[in-house]
Amino acid sequence: MLSTTAQVRTLGSADVPAFLELAAKDPVVNVFVDYRARMTRLDPTWLGGEVIGRFVGGELVAALHIGANLVPVQAGPVDLQEFARHLRGSPATWATLVGPHTAVERLWALLQDDYDAPRAERWRQPHLELTGAPAVPGDPLVRRTTEADLAALYPACVAMYTEEVGVSPETGGGGPLYRARVRQLVNRGWSFARFDESGRVLFKAEVASVTPYAAQVQGVWVAPHARGHGLAAAGMARVAEIALAEIAPTVSLYVNEWNLPARAAYARAGFVETARFSTIMF
Repeated sequence: MLSTTAQVRTLGSADVPAFLELAAKDPVVNVFVDYRARMTRLDPTWLGGEVIGRFVGGELVAALHIGANLVPVQAGPVDLQEFARHLRGSPATWATLVGPHTAVERLWALLQDDYDAPRAERWRQPHLELTGAPAVPGDPLVRRTTEADLAALYPACVAMYTEEVGVSPETGGGGPLYRARVRQLVNRGWSFARFDESGRVLFKAEVASVTPYAAQVQGVWVAPHARGHGLAAAGMARVAEIALAEIAPTVSLYVNEWNLPARAAYARAGFVETARFSTIMF
């Protein structure tokens, strides 16, 4: 039973200031949920799910984003126990459980007997940040993409997603939704790429979440035939240059621990590890 001074409930628009204050306790790590709250005002219709919060003495002390992604926010052991109790008995609506390693590990330990086994588990993913100038010059051929680039860009995005996640984003009729997401990032000025002389993508990356504190990068990809030539480090340096100048004061991302070439490229570009994430995929 919860104590008389503690409760777990769904957050709404009136809770947005308290939620943003909670996320700001670790603003770069929490950039995804912070961005989602700012974009949706915690309206379930726009969230495609809900955010629940745990309150103690009327103060919001932890939260859990429940949508396509299950994401704990500033959640300690007691918070996670209460969130797990809230989730049990409900169908799994999420495709991933992702966030800081310790919170993800503890939450999954509480839930694993109630839900299907994941298809992949990626533990201790380095979370990286860059706040100052990149350590190497940015590739001047990396630029923002436009609608005119979509014919070449979209297949590269599908290839990256398939390589990273293990299934195509077009599986199960998901192609139109994924294409719309790629177009959305292009139209926001959050998609970057370098093309070769024939118009094929050599390097690409997107900014996926933006707050006043950070821009989180995703979808970093180098064409297989072009790997090993420094395109990733120089390309990420250029993305960071643009993002730091025009989008947010910090650029962040997280990477699989076993992806040593990518980690080396990010390190050359000047990114430093600040935390460890974990991602469990279903």
